[in-house]
Amino acid sequence: MKKLGLIGFPLGHSFSKKYYVQKMAEEAIEGVDYDLYPIENITHFPNLYLDSENGLSGCNVTIPYKQAVISYLDELSEEAQFIGAVNCITIERKGDGSSFLKGYNTDAFGFEQSLLPLLKPTLHTHALVLGNGGAAKAVLFVLKKLGIHTQLVSRIASVDAIAYEEITPEIIAKHRLIVNCTPLGTFPNVDVCPPIPYSAITSDHYLYDLIYNPDETLFLKKGHKQGAATKNGYEMLVLQADKNWAIWLAENNSYF
Repeated sequence: MKKLGLIGFPLGHSFSKKYYVQKMAEEAIEGVDYDLYPIENITHFPNLYLDSENGLSGCNVTIPYKQAVISYLDELSEEAQFIGAVNCITIERKGDGSSFLKGYNTDAFGFEQSLLPLLKPTLHTHALVLGNGGAAKAVLFVLKKLGIHTQLVSRIASVDAIAYEEITPEIIAKHRLIVNCTPLGTFPNVDVCPPIPYSAITSDHYLYDLIYNPDETLFLKKGHKQGAATKNGYEMLVLQADKNWAIWLAENNSYF
């Protein structure tokens, strides 16, 4: 039995478990088990894979361990190194009884592949990235890869970011791709959104929200009202989940 799962704490409702269990049922996949492993401290992580017969063969990582887990890994993929966060791990058993752990960040893959269908290279040459957490780093990795100039936006201005109050209509006009990496607007707090001058948004803009619940956040509603193309984070979530599966089952261990 190949054991896979999700580590984090706490673990309540899990998209990952529901998605993979349904996938295995629909595709009649046997010999694979996916479960939740809530661990109160990252130091408990090795207990989940050191058992050579019953330990994990791979796992997803969620809050609060996407960065802390890196110290337990032997290798990072290119995107995980850049982003400094991991959400997918493969665990290879060695003949001497040791394990080799490699970390990936498939959030970047999911974001890129879901972003591309509505992206217009002649229009979306500059992007505003709202928020400066781990999700924003995955987005920045992809935008840099695509050659899109980025401006990070945070609550407090810094060397790398401007503050929300510094965003002018002129800045909105120049940056026609706007990506929300903040939790603002997530259910149940659906009546809030990032404080940007939405009146400056046009039909040339593309607003992408990493949030997928609700389907249309206030951020996206305001953009849609101005005629912008909009997209939520659900497809990104599905694409990263499928990429994890491919990595674990060694269908394609290369990143892109």
